[in-house]
Amino acid sequence: PYYVDLNQNLFLQASLHSSDPDLVVFVDTCVASPDPSNFKTLAYILIRSGCVRDPTYSSYYSPYSSVARFAFNAFSFFNRHSSVYLQCELVVCRYNDYSSRCYQGCVSRFKRNAGS
Repeated sequence: PYYVDLNQNLFLQASLHSSDPDLVVFVDTCVASPDPSNFKTLAYILIRSGCVRDPTYSSYYSPYSSVARFAFNAFSFFNRHSSVYLQCELVVCRYNDYSSRCYQGCVSRFKRNAGS
């Protein structure tokens, strides 16, 4: 575990270890939960499909395309849970492949109207 105070900035880094230098890492989704085995029922979305949902979430520059850096303010779930678990989904793409998911940024998915 990593211990922080409430509202303290929590900085994270995800690194891809590969011999291929032409890969990029992109943070797609990060969800927090007080239950390490359930990120659906009582969950707090920091970022989903590349769209930031938490106002304290920030991405940070990395000189390496294989490293993703981000931060957010530490929080608790209704002051009832002493631990918060984080689950993140990252995407790995080819460097300069602008049609890949890594270069699309925020992707909003809208439901279609079935119509008559």
